[in-house]
Amino acid sequence: MECKVKWVDGMAFLAETGSNHALMMDGAPEAGGRNIAPRPMELLLAGTGGCTAFDVVLILKKGRHAVTGCEVELKAERAETDPKVFTRIHFIFRVSGRQLKPEAVERAIQLSKEKYCSASIMMGKTAEITHELVLTEAEV
Repeated sequence: MECKVKWVDGMAFLAETGSNHALMMDGAPEAGGRNIAPRPMELLLAGTGGCTAFDVVLILKKGRHAVTGCEVELKAERAETDPKVFTRIHFIFRVSGRQLKPEAVERAIQLSKEKYCSASIMMGKTAEITHELVLTEAEV
């Protein structure tokens, strides 16, 4: 995996990924940024949410469960001193589908947390990771 990050101006940076995608990052105004893009740490948190959501959907689909939606809200706390690593991350999974069994969805979440999601496993080295599940029946 590769990525190139280039300073644009102020405290804005352009990242170009190995899969040929680009995204902007910017610092907070108090750090010289213009608030035109997400902060790097916000992207780290978003990537963690995307990684685990990807796993949960894939695991449920492979198990032939009728999943129709998956949303993950992450609430994180950071250390007060440098390095300001994440110290707590709470994941709220909102999963919908037809006749989904709570234990199947919980198992998918656990498999992601313990085996498949590289991002959350890495974050777990500094942060206490917790989760909750909100399961809803999909409308027909």
